[in-house]
Amino acid sequence: MSDDALPKRPRFLTIEQVAEDLAVGLPTVRQLLRTGELRGLQVGGRGLWRVASKDLEAYIERAYRVTAERIAAGEVADDDSV
Repeated sequence: MSDDALPKRPRFLTIEQVAEDLAVGLPTVRQLLRTGELRGLQVGGRGLWRVASKDLEAYIERAYRVTAERIAAGEVADDDSV
C-alpha cells in the first residue's frame, strides 16, 4: 500500500482527536502536554492546544520503544492482563 492510499490527516489535531487516537481521556492528554512528554502548542487568545500529526506519531514511536526496552529489562510483568 502506498502512502498515497492512506487517508490524509490534518496537520494539527485537537486534544480531543489525540485522546481518541490514543484511546485515553482528555486529562491524560493534558498531562502529557503539561509534562512535555507529548509536544504541542497553544494557539489563540483562549490558548487552545493543538498537536501536530507528526508529533503524535513521534510520541507513539517513542512509547513503543520505551515499552520494548522495559519488557527486555524485565520491568513489565509477563501476565495475561494485556
